[in-house]
Amino acid sequence: MNINIERLKIRKELESLAEKDYQKFSSALIPNVENVLGVRLPILRKLAQKVYSSQNFEWYLNDSETKYMEEVMLKGMIIGLCNADFETQLKYIKNFIPQINNWAVCDSFCCGLKCAIENQDTIWSFIQPYLKSEKEYEIRFAVVMILNFFVKKKYLLQIFNLLEKIKTDYYYAQMGIAWAISICYREYPKETYEYLRHSKLTTVIFNKTIQKCLESLKTDKKNKEKLRILKRES
Repeated sequence: MNINIERLKIRKELESLAEKDYQKFSSALIPNVENVLGVRLPILRKLAQKVYSSQNFEWYLNDSETKYMEEVMLKGMIIGLCNADFETQLKYIKNFIPQINNWAVCDSFCCGLKCAIENQDTIWSFIQPYLKSEKEYEIRFAVVMILNFFVKKKYLLQIFNLLEKIKTDYYYAQMGIAWAISICYREYPKETYEYLRHSKLTTVIFNKTIQKCLESLKTDKKNKEKLRILKRES
C-alpha cells in the first residue's frame, strides 16, 4: 500500500464533501484554527465508518501528516468505532490526545468513545492524570469524558471534588468544567444545587456554571431564581 496515495484519496474525498457556507460558520465558532474545511459531522462520521470498514485503517491513525482539522477529527471518530481489544483502544486514545487543539476535535472525539461504557473503572483511572494537566485540551478531554460517561450517582461527589481542584485560566477548560457541572445539575439537581451553595470553584468557573444551568431547558422558573441568587459578583 502506498500511504501517500491513500492519504490523498481520503483528503480528496473530504474536500469533495466540504461546504463553503458551513466552513465559514464552523471557522467562526473555532477561534485560532485556520484549517477548517467545512464538512458536517454526520457526513464526517459516515466517512469514518467507510475508512474503518476498509479493514486497513491503522496506518491512518499513525499518519502524522494532516492538512485539515477534519482529518484529525476523522482519526478520532475512527478510534471511537474501533472494536479492537481494550488495551489497543487505550493506546489509540492516548496517542490521539496530543493532537487535540480545539474544542470541536475534543468533543467529537470524546462522545464517540463508547468503550468507556463497558470499561468505566479503567477509563475513570485513565482520565485522572489529565484532570491535573496544565494543558488546556488535556483538561477539557478529561472533563468532557466525565460529562459524557460518568454523570452517575456513584461518581457525583468525586466529580465535584475533582473539578473543584482544577485551577485554570484556559477558556475552553473552564467552559468544559462549567458544562460538566451543569450536566450534573440536569441529572441530579438537588445534590448539585447543594454542592453549588458551598462550592469553592473559582468565581469565573462558578458563574459560567450557573449560566449553563440557567440555559438548560430542564431548569424550571423556580429553580432558575434559586440559581440566580447564587451567582457571585465578578
